[in-house]
Amino acid sequence: MSSNSEKPTPPAAAKPAAKSPPKKPEEKPIELPAFEKGLADKIVEQFGEKVEVAFVKEDRVRINVSKENVHDVAEFIRDGLNYDHVESVSGVDYPQDKEIEVVYHIGSYTDSSLARQILVLATRSQREEDPIPGNDATKLPSLRDIFYSVEFHEREVFEMLGVYFEGHPDNRRLLLPEDWADLPPLRKDFAIKGR
Repeated sequence: MSSNSEKPTPPAAAKPAAKSPPKKPEEKPIELPAFEKGLADKIVEQFGEKVEVAFVKEDRVRINVSKENVHDVAEFIRDGLNYDHVESVSGVDYPQDKEIEVVYHIGSYTDSSLARQILVLATRSQREEDPIPGNDATKLPSLRDIFYSVEFHEREVFEMLGVYFEGHPDNRRLLLPEDWADLPPLRKDFAIKGR
């Protein structure tokens, strides 16, 4: 007998077959609300590449437009789509982009099919460091001659963000003191004294 007996090696265990990942159901394209999509399509049909549809969802459509075209688009929204008033105007400071965005939320009291609809119209302007009109102030055309209801909203954006609305009949302070000499308080680089 040989002391050199080798033990038989067991056969290699068979590896389980690799499982293929479960198949995902085919994703259906997102179905946009038909009424709201129709509104957006009418604006695009009228203005083409001058407008960008930012979103279409139930009861809301957002249209982005350059400051050169915002007045014409707003006029079409009033005359062609039956929106009759601006519910609010807000502004957003984008110092990293050197721009200020003004956003109009437009509704209708007179057209019952638009009762729940809000059309958001947004435009941007170059953010100038000197918010005083005549000193390269940030400027946008006023929509006051199209929607009377923007009168006080644009004045608030003027004083809080330093956007001068060309064609507005009353670009003066609304909430701040007339002699306010600091940066507009909603600009990101505004600092409260003592903090």
